Amino acid sequence: MTKVAILLGSDSDLEVMRSAAEILDEFVIGYEINVLSAHRTPDQTVEYLKAANDKGIKVIIAGAGGAAHLAGVCAAHFPGPVIGVPISSKSLKGLDSLLSTVQMPPGVPVATVGIDAAKNAGLLALKVLAITDTDLSHKLKEYLVKQTQKVLEKNEKLNELGYEKYLNEK
Repeated sequence: MTKVAILLGSDSDLEVMRSAAEILDEFVIGYEINVLSAHRTPDQTVEYLKAANDKGIKVIIAGAGGAAHLAGVCAAHFPGPVIGVPISSKSLKGLDSLLSTVQMPPGVPVATVGIDAAKNAGLLALKVLAITDTDLSHKLKEYLVKQTQKVLEKNEKLNELGYEKYLNEK
């Protein structure tokens, strides 16, 4: 069942946004990906958003660069949580996207992750879904344990080898 919508302001955002899809794949969470622009396809975007809740979409992840209004438009028309992913831009290296995504007016919240941090957006969507899904909650806890183990293993190896040998083996 599709629970998450990943929306791209442009197909050029797909390379960044794929990591949100990959983490959802890892947890076997249904999603769909669409290119919908807040500026170039405003009517189709609003139409999609108004129907998303009835289609079973629980969380929207919206990635956009530059003016980055897509997440805000999503939050204005979709009753569930919206996670914004600011995408790097050529002119301001994503700072414009970050500010456009995070600076929402009162009453139109958008949870915003770091620039190009689509994997974190996927993980945040999983955490939202895990509130009412105990199986997913257990899988997330296991993921966090594995993540911790990986860091501790790297730390042990670093201390064993020293930084120069560690870097040479990377």
